Amino acid sequence: MDRITQLLNSARERTGLHDFGGDSFREGLDVLVRALDSEARLNTTGRAVLDGQIVDLLVNRLKIEDWYDRHPEIDDQEIIAPLIGIGLPRTGSTALGCLLGEDPHARSLRTWEATSPCPPPDPATVASDPRVAQQAAAMERRAEMFPRMVGMLPSTATSPTECQLFMGYDFKSQIFQPFAEIPSYVEWLVDRADLVPTYRYLKRVLKLLQWRWPTMPWRIKNPSHILFIEALNQVFPDARFVMTHRDVAAVIPSVADVYLEMRKALSDSPDLVAIGREGADWCELGMRRMIAFRSAGQDHRFFDIHFEPFQADPFLILEQLYRFLGEELTPEARAGMEAWRRSKPRSEQRYERTDPAAFGLNPSALRERFRFYSDRFGVLAAAA
Repeated sequence: MDRITQLLNSARERTGLHDFGGDSFREGLDVLVRALDSEARLNTTGRAVLDGQIVDLLVNRLKIEDWYDRHPEIDDQEIIAPLIGIGLPRTGSTALGCLLGEDPHARSLRTWEATSPCPPPDPATVASDPRVAQQAAAMERRAEMFPRMVGMLPSTATSPTECQLFMGYDFKSQIFQPFAEIPSYVEWLVDRADLVPTYRYLKRVLKLLQWRWPTMPWRIKNPSHILFIEALNQVFPDARFVMTHRDVAAVIPSVADVYLEMRKALSDSPDLVAIGREGADWCELGMRRMIAFRSAGQDHRFFDIHFEPFQADPFLILEQLYRFLGEELTPEARAGMEAWRRSKPRSEQRYERTDPAAFGLNPSALRERFRFYSDRFGVLAAAA
């Protein structure tokens, strides 16, 4: 029995379900597994973690299709004008997402929902849903395996998260890249894969999550959308975008450090220079695609936020964002945002950073390489 069949059968056995829906996920699954087996140099832990991740995604896809099969009316749901967070990673999008997540009149994707969307949450029981505690326990285990991640990506079971996992159900997602060196999969993903079915599946999951709830505007985010902005736009043509910006000399080494933290637990020989190179490469490609998209008459759909002023005082900027959306930043929402900010002192987010030179990265060279980006958006070099 080949590896793909084993993984598919593992998901079927866990659920007792058999229908994965369409076959758009099969090509990505095949490319991914070949890359993991031939390129990633995974240790025993790494093989178990990545195989487990793949089976979890397949399990959730089976469950999603089962809910649609039993309740086809879910597909009648509409996802109207979502606000999509976009931009380079490590630019303050997590803090922005958490602040927006305090608005009770909008819908954010919570960490526990992203990892376990079925059964779709019910407003009547959401506060006591056992998946919240299960996710919290899983995050404690993650912190043991990747100890610096607590400072790198501070989050809780109920805090807003990225929609990367939903793209993973179609196996066209960057969620796999931080864990393993898989260049053939990355090349296929960014250059040859068709992401339109992926975003259709993402919308399919959002409809499921929305089904039992009052209709509210969605707030979702994912830095890797910059690579696939044209496909994203085909599926969400009425989306508005909030784009976060930061000095690339801070961004790219931080991306590399996240990748290193994940890979060193799963591989006995992570290549730091390769990590630095691939982070810089995809960020450049994605930003060039993003600028081309915006320059083709789409600038009016974007609201830009720069890292330093937002970190200093986000509320003036949030008020401007809400005006851009044509929505009210209510006193209730602002009070929740202020409470969240008070509860998250920046000192808690400190962690030991890797010297950028270990990744083959030089701040001055990065700024010169990304001058096309910093000049276009007025991104200033961070203070030393």
